[in-house]
Amino acid sequence: MIRRSSIAILMLLAIPAGALAQSLGSAPTVSLDRIPLSAFADALTTADDQARRPAPPQAPPPPPPDSPRRRGSMVGYIDDPVIGSKFRIRFDAGLHDPTPDRAEFFYAKCGCYQDTAATNPNHDPDAPGPRPGAASDVNFQQLYFLGEYATSDQFSVFAELPIRWLQPQAFIPGTFVGNGFQKSSGISDIKAGAKYALSAKPGQALTVQMTVFMPTGDAAKGLGTSHWSIEPAFLVYQELSPTVAVEGQIAAWAPFGGSAGLPTSSDQHFSGKIFSYGVGPSVALYQTSRVRVAPVVELVGWHVIDGFETSAANAGGTAGANTFNIKFGGRAAWTPARVGGAAGSIYAGWGHALTDAKWYEDILRIEYRLSF
Repeated sequence: MIRRSSIAILMLLAIPAGALAQSLGSAPTVSLDRIPLSAFADALTTADDQARRPAPPQAPPPPPPDSPRRRGSMVGYIDDPVIGSKFRIRFDAGLHDPTPDRAEFFYAKCGCYQDTAATNPNHDPDAPGPRPGAASDVNFQQLYFLGEYATSDQFSVFAELPIRWLQPQAFIPGTFVGNGFQKSSGISDIKAGAKYALSAKPGQALTVQMTVFMPTGDAAKGLGTSHWSIEPAFLVYQELSPTVAVEGQIAAWAPFGGSAGLPTSSDQHFSGKIFSYGVGPSVALYQTSRVRVAPVVELVGWHVIDGFETSAANAGGTAGANTFNIKFGGRAAWTPARVGGAAGSIYAGWGHALTDAKWYEDILRIEYRLSF
């Protein structure tokens, strides 16, 4: 039924066309009786319905820019368990490595075995390491460039290019001619690998990692091991509270081939298998929505399962040993102010050997990481 207001409007519109013509002169006339009354009624009814209809609900506003879904690793020596695309620059300065060819883990079997008498059972004309002389104290610096590309939250591939500087400080008496081998520098053994996350949740990362070490460094200069090796590892990151996290790893380094053992006629290799492990808790002392500063203490150990070493204190040369280090450091991390920006962090730390068997007496590490 047409409302009274609607009928009133129609009556006003129905003014005789002749009266309008008198006021407009020769203007054309429009016959309103040709427009169906139902059209006016339908239009007015539709307008009333639209006025009563509630406004459609608005979409919620986009979330404000925030930090990445998972925080980055805070440790400096334990491998990073968090999968993500990133670029990292790291610098190490190590002091006083007494057995650099132990298990051919740092560099290859000492080239001094080439200089022994041919009748000596340890004589090895193919010993690939630096010569002359068997170093008993080596300082080194290493610069690493690492890139990691994540195809998802659960899988990534990575590669690392190391550059090494080596300075021998002392030699085993009777093993060298003149001053022994001199300082050297260059590309060391490149490594590459992949990560797969068994769990990738906010506050937790359980990751399997496989790393391949390639013999790209010049072994005769002490820059590489002269053999391929692999290292499977299991890495973990777990937040215990909004400010406390713990990270850890277990890994097994396994060489392929390697130099002849001691004596040279034995069926053993100079290189050896090594099991490593570590744990590192961190506590955020300062934290905002985009900045986190946390000290971290890491305990890292290595068990040398087999292989050999060149050492004045170890006449048999068997490399089996347990090495344990403590690392003190801290990391400052920040997240982007806009969505899609890169997150960054800086780490600085110092490590010290707690056992007589050691890879170095002290080490300083500085690292910059950019995550995308």
